[in-house]
Amino acid sequence: MTASPPRTLCALALCLLVAGPAVRGALSPADTPERPSAPREIIIPAGAYVPLQRSAKDAPQVPVAAFALAAEPVTNAEFLAFVTAHPAWRRSRVSALFADSSYLAHWTDDLTPGPQAPADSPVVRVSWFAARAYARSIGQRLPTTAEWELAASAGYTRTDGKNDPDFQRDLYAWLARPVPAILPTVATTRPNLHGARGLHGLVWEWVDDFNAAMVTGESRADSGLDRDLFCGAGAIGAKEMTDYAAFMRQALRSSLKANNTTTSLGFRCARDLAP
Repeated sequence: MTASPPRTLCALALCLLVAGPAVRGALSPADTPERPSAPREIIIPAGAYVPLQRSAKDAPQVPVAAFALAAEPVTNAEFLAFVTAHPAWRRSRVSALFADSSYLAHWTDDLTPGPQAPADSPVVRVSWFAARAYARSIGQRLPTTAEWELAASAGYTRTDGKNDPDFQRDLYAWLARPVPAILPTVATTRPNLHGARGLHGLVWEWVDDFNAAMVTGESRADSGLDRDLFCGAGAIGAKEMTDYAAFMRQALRSSLKANNTTTSLGFRCARDLAP
């Protein structure tokens, strides 16, 4: 039996932005390599992405070539290796143009993630600029919206997660839970059919073209990110009104600025496959 979708998106957003106390172990610079290494990858087969919102002149779907995707989101340990090798991206040195004031605010200091950021948990409070710089440092990039959505559309045992009852149950259970103060490790989530962990169930994730889809009406993108993240008139023009999870992802992306950081927003890397 699948879980029922949330009754209202804005009420759900309030839950997502609440954090509770917890305690975990710390991570020191000595525990990390001098530079981040390439992640463990999976291959996402070619397919098509159907945008949530389309105008009459838009194509019904976007073709997506096969590509390589990191099996898990970037962790605190991996991001520590990055800022260790690239001092300009440390918390005390990063430009306000590239990250807002909450960038890595839960870390103890520049090179000590500390008890609020376990080594194997997804790194959060990172901006799009920082995520893109990390990906480039290992010769990769952020996935596009179409690529991310194609990879995330698979269920545990089916290519179409909408027809996977267990997957739908876990997806909406995650959406209804408050964001914990200490995020679980990347290994705690069940892999989907492709072998990807945490596309749902851990954190939201940056995509390269996050600002390509604009929410119509009163998205209020310029007034308080956390307050208005998932609210407004973003449902106008939506073709699939029952896909609450997809609507929330689009509303989030449309509300973000490239230097924004939040307690539940991380990223993973992707790359093109050789011809």
